[in-house]
Amino acid sequence: MTPRRATLWRSPDFVKLWTGQAISQIGSRITREGLPSAAVLVLGASPLQMGILNGAAAAAVLVCGLFAGAWADRLRRRPLMIAADLGRAALLASVPISAVLGRLAIGQLYLVAALAAVLTLLFDVSYQAYVPSLVGRDKLVEANSKLALSESIAEVAGPGLTGVLVQLITAPRAIAFDALSFVVSAISVCWVRRPEPPPPPAEHPHMLREIAEGLRVCWRNPILRAMLLRSSTGLFFAGFYSSLYTLFAVRTLGLNAAALGAIVSVGGAASLAGALVSEKLVRRLGIGRALIAAGIVLGLTSLLVPLAHGSVLASAAFLMAAQLGDFAWPVTNVAEISLRQSASPAHLLARVNSAVLLAMRAAVPAGALAAGALAGHIGLRHTMFVGAAGFLLSTLFLIFSPVRRVKDVGALGGPW
Repeated sequence: MTPRRATLWRSPDFVKLWTGQAISQIGSRITREGLPSAAVLVLGASPLQMGILNGAAAAAVLVCGLFAGAWADRLRRRPLMIAADLGRAALLASVPISAVLGRLAIGQLYLVAALAAVLTLLFDVSYQAYVPSLVGRDKLVEANSKLALSESIAEVAGPGLTGVLVQLITAPRAIAFDALSFVVSAISVCWVRRPEPPPPPAEHPHMLREIAEGLRVCWRNPILRAMLLRSSTGLFFAGFYSSLYTLFAVRTLGLNAAALGAIVSVGGAASLAGALVSEKLVRRLGIGRALIAAGIVLGLTSLLVPLAHGSVLASAAFLMAAQLGDFAWPVTNVAEISLRQSASPAHLLARVNSAVLLAMRAAVPAGALAAGALAGHIGLRHTMFVGAAGFLLSTLFLIFSPVRRVKDVGALGGPW
């Protein structure tokens, strides 16, 4: 008898979706590194221009984020995903074409980064709302576990592949591979045959009212509220690491770039291992306890970073041990996404997704700014301690909520 956890590999529609996402995830990692590389290596961008390039995507998402969820709840999600994929393919293809023609400019990169970020958000909120209608409630954990596996594979393979492509064919041309990956993703979604139920008709559609309705659901539902508070505060403190980790490792601990690369690769391997067993852990511990346990593991291992001291070898050992905590990231994502998909009303799920993703994506840069200001007063090591402690304590939002009592998504009832 086929184990239940393997059945989605026998679903042609899910396999089509998974394959397209696995390819486009790798492509997205190419652009994540390739776009800044094109700005620096081809256009000789200044520090200010690099700051604008990095900020363009974040600003566009903050402005358009909540509207993306409202649109995704008004329309069928699958056509929106296809349109977002084709739009990103066209935007990214413009970069290598302009480079070949000798007309690539920094303003074009700003525009591509901003519009691609908006389309990515539209795809993500639609995609996370589409999966439950494709696989059903009883397969949500399995589906999200397999999709997390494709993300972990992309995170491990993407940076190395990007480096090779940039070295061999230049950064702008490497981005062409990402454009092609989105075409593949669009085709894979087009080939899905399972019909998607239409969204319920709105009697008096009004964009701002629809956005407000999604926000109210996020706050009034105790499970969604606890996860939103935990994610936003946890990622705010995780932002301390995004801004200070390399600086702390190089200036305080004396590590070089090669050592840092080896240390980060440990985290990639740990994340991949976590993705492979995330479904089993979630089912064994219960989805609520798995989410809490993963948060505690991530918080405790993050404390190892500011504790690092001694020789370069000893410091590297501390940081490698901390990277092993990345094992818990896929478990966190699988449990959290599955809970959110199950606890949200079907017709509001895209709006709930957009509110959560917007809060998460705003929290990291806000934390990075706070960390920079705080480090100037108390130093790098103490600021890293504050970040690690804050991240660990954010798990209290889950512990003191109904989340800890949820064993599986079927216990939530709901619309699926």
